[in-house]
Amino acid sequence: MSRIGKSPINLPDGVSIDIAKDNVITVKGSKGTLTESVDPSIKVKVEDGQIILERPTESKRHKSMHGLYRALLANAVEGVNQGFTKKLELVGVGYKAVAQGNVLELNIGYSHSIFMGLPDEVKASAETVKGQNPVITLESIDKQLIGQVAAKIKSLRKVEPYKGKGVRFVGEQIRRKAGKTAAK
Repeated sequence: MSRIGKSPINLPDGVSIDIAKDNVITVKGSKGTLTESVDPSIKVKVEDGQIILERPTESKRHKSMHGLYRALLANAVEGVNQGFTKKLELVGVGYKAVAQGNVLELNIGYSHSIFMGLPDEVKASAETVKGQNPVITLESIDKQLIGQVAAKIKSLRKVEPYKGKGVRFVGEQIRRKAGKTAAK
């Protein structure tokens, strides 16, 4: 992780950073504001439009924290500038999704609909085109939060390996198994 930590983070136009004395870093951009708490042993500086992180020693713990906090700050800068998007695909007969505000209604093969409340920071939209699988699009400025929400939706109906039915990311490759008839 030390190679990752050594590379500086470029600050795009319109993104500002505020470093508090207790190493709480606030990143503000056109899409919103994110805060990240950094370990006190890691020094954070802003020079010439770049964020530079420095570690005190070459110990394994400091090296790993150096790379970790550099990656977290880079994600925060990218999130407030551009945002993150994840797309999930519902594969199965009769599977559908409806997004109403912060509630996502899923019909994914169970006897009942699943209503999932989404955090305020995550915006969801669902589109259904005739002849194609329904697609849920998640948008947020927080990469970690959007990943957790996508993983939770995916865990509601895991992709089974025989027919490939379930919730998956758009473009995700699923390893398929041969059924019993293939044994003959």
